[in-house]
Amino acid sequence: MGGIFSGRWLFSLAGLLLVAGLFAPDRLVSQDVSLPLGTPAPDAELEDLDGNPVRILDYVEAGKPTLMEFWASWCENCEALQPQIDQIHAEFGTQVNVVAVAVAVSQSQRRVKRHVEDHNLGYPYLWDGGGEAVKAYKVLGTSIVVILDGTGRVAYTGTGRDQDLLGAVKRIVGG
Repeated sequence: MGGIFSGRWLFSLAGLLLVAGLFAPDRLVSQDVSLPLGTPAPDAELEDLDGNPVRILDYVEAGKPTLMEFWASWCENCEALQPQIDQIHAEFGTQVNVVAVAVAVSQSQRRVKRHVEDHNLGYPYLWDGGGEAVKAYKVLGTSIVVILDGTGRVAYTGTGRDQDLLGAVKRIVGG
């Protein structure tokens, strides 16, 4: 008995999907957060940590992938991702832009600035005080990472501490 959901049927379906490349291990997949893959990166007005208005697309360089993390100083998942982001910045800094977007939830611009000064991270942190970037990128929390390819389209989205950001960046830059 078992019907269409028998083990043999599911095993066959999984094999078919693998052959079709839908679950290929080197394929970038979205974790169903933020924007769908292939979406052109939207612009949004934010501030640098000195309060000057900036646009998020000012930090996206044509022909160069960009990793954006929507971040908060109190976010434990963000802290867990930090070593990977530091490694990406160190290894791929000439090939990949790294930008942190500080969300305005339970933190101040001053607190973010102090965190950056204390940790000397070497890449820009932007303040999303009005939530414009959060809305544009459909971000529902922190530790959400969006990676844009060199054409400015969403190539990866993910959330949480267990993301393989280094692997995603290597696949995008071809390394």
